[in-house]
Order: sequence, then structure tokens, then C-alpha cells
Amino acid sequence: MNSLVGAFPDRDHVILDNLNTHKKNERWLKKHPKVCFHFRHGRHGSIRSKYGFSILQGQSLNGASFTAVKQLQEHIDAFIAAYNETAEPFAWTKKKIYQRRFKNRRITQL
Repeated sequence: MNSLVGAFPDRDHVILDNLNTHKKNERWLKKHPKVCFHFRHGRHGSIRSKYGFSILQGQSLNGASFTAVKQLQEHIDAFIAAYNETAEPFAWTKKKIYQRRFKNRRITQL
């Protein structure tokens, strides 16, 4: 986080994914009062985020080349603006997941 704040001093909002990022950050935030954390909560939040990044990569970034971060940011902003003009809500469904056994234990127990 220190390197991000140093690289983007004019930005003050940080979006964090679902993991352990919401824990034990109070001390850091007290030292950086201008920074505000936003957390992605809800079931399957990271899956939705990965799906969005997959669309961005597949439809916009594959094969692209950039010489500066600003150029990449402008490209992503333009793609999002164009994509949102015709975007429709997703119908999220949860498929049944079959767990396979690994040496007499389920994969989720490892």
C-alpha cells in the first residue's frame, strides 16, 4: 500500500477484494487519513470481478501494447465507456460443484 500511495498521490480510494485485506489495517489507515478503503463484499464477489477482468482482457487488452501507464488507463477508460453503452445485466447462476477425492480427503480439506 505504501508504494501505491507513493505512485498515485492524487488518488485516495482503494478497492480491495475478498480475502484478509479487511483485517488489521486500522493502524495503517490512521497514518494515511486521506486514503479510504472500499471492500468487495458479498458472495462470489471475486468471481464477478475476475469475470469483468476477463472481458476487459479478451475484448480489449489482448495484443495491445502500451508505453506509459497513462496510455493504459486511457485505453481502459475508453473500453469501459464503450462497453457500458450496450451492457446488460448478467444472470448469475451457481453451478453444482463436484468435489473429487485426493488420497481419501476432499480437495477442500487440504
